[in-house]
Amino acid sequence: MIMTYKNIILGIFISRPNRFIAEVEIEGNIEICHVKNTGRCKELLIPGVTVYVQRADNPNRTTKYDLIAVRKGERLINMDSSAPNKVFLEYLQKGTYIKDVTLIKPEARYGASRFDFYVEAGGRRIFIEVKGVTLEENGVVMFPDAPTERGVKHLNELARCVSEGYEAHVVFVIQMSDVKYFIPNNHTHPAFGAALVAAKQAGVAVAAFDCEVDEDSLEIRNAVEVRL
Repeated sequence: MIMTYKNIILGIFISRPNRFIAEVEIEGNIEICHVKNTGRCKELLIPGVTVYVQRADNPNRTTKYDLIAVRKGERLINMDSSAPNKVFLEYLQKGTYIKDVTLIKPEARYGASRFDFYVEAGGRRIFIEVKGVTLEENGVVMFPDAPTERGVKHLNELARCVSEGYEAHVVFVIQMSDVKYFIPNNHTHPAFGAALVAAKQAGVAVAAFDCEVDEDSLEIRNAVEVRL
């Protein structure tokens, strides 16, 4: 099963007045589009690049379009921040990542945190946090593209899960294909990189996967090497 989008239209990116909206030329008109990613994305949203937008079904919406994907040279990158959880859920349901799954609970609470998934498989009790990755440089992909104290908190809480008898995983869903390897973005947020190393040392599983990206679809493809 592949995650698909309807009503995809090609556009040309003009500007991003704020993190929520972008001006995009669509069929000769300048339209205001909702940006489904609050990250910086400065290396992606450059005036003149080709983007792909989705026309909204709801005629009463303030913005008629959502910005879904962008071309960076020959590379197509999905930048919908809701997509990684959706494609990873499909991956979980296939039984590829964890075998013999009997329960998948999205948005599962643990202490003061909420993780993307709680999974049971046999006697295993597993918390999983998913992070979408859109930042790439010379084939190397990185997270985060902006400081994320919330991300650091998630890693610390995942380590606590392990200490209390659960399995814990952080999965980086890379919203593009054909990458070399994944690293934490220590230049932008060294505390996140340190927390990721500490979480792994505490027993948290760290995984990364790239995706097959088309203008109107996204699907998890292959495991990608993680270098810490």
